[in-house]
Amino acid sequence: MSLLETITIAKSESQTPKTPSKHSIILNPDAIFSLLKPDPKSSSNNLIDPITGWQISAVDSHIIESNHRFFSKLKHKLKSPNTLTSDEFLRILNSFLEKTREGIGLSIGVGPTDPDYTRLTISKLAFVITRDVAGLISEACVALRLWELIDTLIAHGLVEGCSSSVNLIENLIRKNRSNLICLYVRSVSDLQSSELLLILKYFLSPSKDSYSSMISVRKEWERLAILSIEKAAENTSTKEKSCLARRAAVLLMMAHDGFSAYELCLHYLFGSKNVDGLALSWAVARLDGSEVLRLVKYLGKWLRKYEKFPEAGPCPGAVALGLEACEWVPTVDSIVGCLAVVLDEHFSYLALYNELHEEMRSMEKLVRSFTAEAELCCSVVSVIENLRADAGSRGGA
Repeated sequence: MSLLETITIAKSESQTPKTPSKHSIILNPDAIFSLLKPDPKSSSNNLIDPITGWQISAVDSHIIESNHRFFSKLKHKLKSPNTLTSDEFLRILNSFLEKTREGIGLSIGVGPTDPDYTRLTISKLAFVITRDVAGLISEACVALRLWELIDTLIAHGLVEGCSSSVNLIENLIRKNRSNLICLYVRSVSDLQSSELLLILKYFLSPSKDSYSSMISVRKEWERLAILSIEKAAENTSTKEKSCLARRAAVLLMMAHDGFSAYELCLHYLFGSKNVDGLALSWAVARLDGSEVLRLVKYLGKWLRKYEKFPEAGPCPGAVALGLEACEWVPTVDSIVGCLAVVLDEHFSYLALYNELHEEMRSMEKLVRSFTAEAELCCSVVSVIENLRADAGSRGGA
């Protein structure tokens, strides 16, 4: 089969999501290019010289075929999900993982009898598990309540871009798995607008059954806030690390204190750098009245926090101290930006809702204060730059 035929077939298969593509992995170019040679039968008058020797490597062929066979087998089993047990699913999954591992010659470090074998193998083989297969595995895991495997799939980006990603979010919401939804927000690099809407509605209109799962998220924020205080109090730290820990402690204390369990879950969404503005605007526009009110009050809490603690700000270096949650604390920019989106999409409703008028006036004063401070900082920066330029020109003279 020629390269053009391979591309044509792969394109047509990618447009049929119900069947896995036979060329659904990133092929290893080194093994392919080394075999390519000019076609001796071609004419010297050709604008482009034809080549021969196009062939997928044995390892890539093994990976593709292994994924295809496993997809077909699991798809057949899931036609009758009630008859599929956890033991049978894990046996099928481990067999697929073991054959794939052997085919590429990768060592996992543990044997199939190890209780963590499946999770460790998935994490090691994430780069050769296709999206179609990962979507089907996640579907089976949800049906069988294998939440640890779902955690592994999400953490290694295997569910991102799957045609069933929206179904996964819907299933996690139905099962009230708040911790996994938060992990999904942290791990996926490009959240779809439909996913954003489902997640926003889930956290802004939490059911009674969902609170228990949100408590685990609260405990994680609490653990990291306490850890940051301990880091800041350490006498063995260097001055630089101690200063960094204190800044992180302020930031995490702000994020934890005064926020409800569902609001702590919202931190991941508004602290994410992967949320597209247009997708967020589309999702916010489809919130109902009660959800908009909760969102406005949540944003108001953040503005008052930043007014009370003006020294707080992004703390990217805190990851080195084990305080990775600092990356998920919403910034002033993200909060003000979201508030602007809410006003654009729901201005008429907010204007008619008397109880929020005082809240909006208070937030307006805070935003004006932040703007004035930012303008002052910009002018000071300009003065400093001018002084530096003047000093540089005099030194050169």
